[in-house]
Amino acid sequence: MKKILITGVNGFIGTHLMEALCKDSRWTVQGFDLRSDNLGPFMDHPNFKFTAGDIFKDGKWLEEQVESSDIVLPLAGIAKPAYYLQKPIWTFELDFEQNLKMVRLCSKYKKRIIFPSTSEVYGMSGDSSLKEDESPLITGPINKMRWIYSCSKQMMDRLIFAYGQEEGLSFSLFRPFNWVGPRLDTFRDASENKARSVTQMIYNVLNSGKISLVNGGEQRRSFTWVGDGIEGLAAIIENKDNKAEGQIFNIGNPGNNYSIRELAEMLIDEMKKFPVYREKAEKAELEIISADAYYGKTYDDMQNRLPSVEKMETLLGWKPRTGMRDLLNRTISWYADGENLD
Repeated sequence: MKKILITGVNGFIGTHLMEALCKDSRWTVQGFDLRSDNLGPFMDHPNFKFTAGDIFKDGKWLEEQVESSDIVLPLAGIAKPAYYLQKPIWTFELDFEQNLKMVRLCSKYKKRIIFPSTSEVYGMSGDSSLKEDESPLITGPINKMRWIYSCSKQMMDRLIFAYGQEEGLSFSLFRPFNWVGPRLDTFRDASENKARSVTQMIYNVLNSGKISLVNGGEQRRSFTWVGDGIEGLAAIIENKDNKAEGQIFNIGNPGNNYSIRELAEMLIDEMKKFPVYREKAEKAELEIISADAYYGKTYDDMQNRLPSVEKMETLLGWKPRTGMRDLLNRTISWYADGENLD
């Protein structure tokens, strides 16, 4: 069995990946995070071990774990616009500086690293379909703080490639495009306007009866069922015939490319199918709000993010399978079964 170290294992991607890997007898998972509140059902699994800690403080322990692991997935990071707008320095320190330590440890001990880049690195690229090895990465003005997350991730991508070239680091990079599913965010996050779009919308329907569409909600995203995404990530980890080595992959669903307004309309329709949500969903309204009013003056945005997944399909045989309404229904079902406004 091979050992995989996952930092940020309590997060959205971390919990789903850990759950998938524990079902595969080829892997053992060493998880690391500040908290374990999402991990309760998995804590007793024989192939999973969790250690609570702080990536800023527990450098010695992390080095020991990297040395004893076969693969490292540093998933600890900030991935919510509200956070990197309000705490840009912390975003840089965690997403870049702390993860750079992990990259250097993997290089030192000759371990394979699989790093989570982001679809945000493409920024305002003018390409109609975003390609990993061709599309330019274009970000906005310095005074638009939104881009500090994108720039931190992009710089890490470039450094990992540099370590691969100069020091022989074994690596793969993946760029998630708006993965959606259970455990995406909590209603507590949403109560502070810090959740990502789907969770925030569900909460707002239940709490205020209104979904706020920033600048009218015309910006488009490509939404991906987390289960499809994890299958793609598992293929990268497996690295059959070494085809993922030294590569960067988009993991998204170009067939689920919709505007935020369309997302809101479909989500309300799907919420009506759940008795616990039906009454409020039937009364829900859409309201337009400016980005300055919602996020503040340092926010900026891209109008569309449409991934090419040709590389994933050609090299690793993966493609997304789950349609938009299906992924929304499955996600709403999880919230209806367990999440509440208390």
